[in-house]
Amino acid sequence: MNEKILLVDDEVAILEGYQRLLRREFRIDVAVGGKSALVAIETNGPYAVVVSDMRMPEMDGTQLLARIKVLSPDTVRVILTGNADIQSAVGAVNEGSIFRFLTKPCTKETLAKALTASLMQARLLTAEKELLEKTLKGSIQVLAEVLSLVNPAAFSRGMRLRRYIQHIAESLSLSNPWRFEIAAMMSQLGCVIIAPETIDAVYRGQKLAPEEQERYDFHPQVARDLLSTIPRMEPIAWMIAHQNQIPALEGDLADREMADMRLGAEILHVAMQYDELLRRLGSKTEALHRLAFHHKDLDPRILQALLDFEPKPEDEETQSCMIHELSAGMLLADDIRTSTGALVAEKGHEVTVPLILKLKNLERAGGIGSKTTVSLPKQAAAAAGV
Repeated sequence: MNEKILLVDDEVAILEGYQRLLRREFRIDVAVGGKSALVAIETNGPYAVVVSDMRMPEMDGTQLLARIKVLSPDTVRVILTGNADIQSAVGAVNEGSIFRFLTKPCTKETLAKALTASLMQARLLTAEKELLEKTLKGSIQVLAEVLSLVNPAAFSRGMRLRRYIQHIAESLSLSNPWRFEIAAMMSQLGCVIIAPETIDAVYRGQKLAPEEQERYDFHPQVARDLLSTIPRMEPIAWMIAHQNQIPALEGDLADREMADMRLGAEILHVAMQYDELLRRLGSKTEALHRLAFHHKDLDPRILQALLDFEPKPEDEETQSCMIHELSAGMLLADDIRTSTGALVAEKGHEVTVPLILKLKNLERAGGIGSKTTVSLPKQAAAAAGV
């Protein structure tokens, strides 16, 4: 973890004094005033801890730490002031989520203890974040693997949506793009309750019986319920639940978090329609024309991003491969179907260990043939002897 500390004050002499007293024990940077602090965070950050004076011209400590909370939410924030006004303290704590509130004059020992406690808090936050991220990544991987085995067509659609949305997020320079990508990956998770034949019929554009259509229409809510139990997945679950019905941006949706969630649902909705039109019409231009006609208020940058999207060309070699010779990381060059025509894995599906086990079991039972076709980068194919 980066354990740098930023001290902010409008008096240079005070900053120099603290720097001399603390530099042997801590990694200290200083900034004169709030604006200089924001520049320092942008150029030298992130900082583990920021200590700011309360009374500064142009931007006081409360305003600065509130800005830092948005720019660097994991930074531990400490306020230092000679003003003992309780109202100022309350405002600072409420607006900037302050970890410590210190009053001047502040001795070296008091400040050093506060900095040590702040660094310990920063370490705890970092450890918690890493644990949550690993838990989140592992949970998503497991869910994706289960979906790929239970309903390969739904899984493949999610992977296509992820590629579209990843490109859109890059083109629009969206913050937290991982949220939108995971929403795409998991958008079809609720299809685990639906028969694969029904999913195949939907993707082929066939009309479903009313009861089947009702079950299919409910799959976003199923995904929401499954994902909402995972830490930090609530906004993503909301996007997925609203992939077909996007609420207007008004009332309680006007804050930034909800605006981002609504944007994610809108992008997911558009990407799904584009994928459906592209598969049905076979023409990117025609699919985009239809989208533009039905979404006249859509941000034109989203349409442009889809127009510019091209799968990355790979220097690949396609060869026949026995089922027992498959290894993780290979890509299927053709669909694998059972003897009755049921889809097992779609073209482009990355081979994983669970998929290999499933294919071997099906082969032993006579459900599929003993060979398939895979694609690998030429160097990897040569090394594998495929």
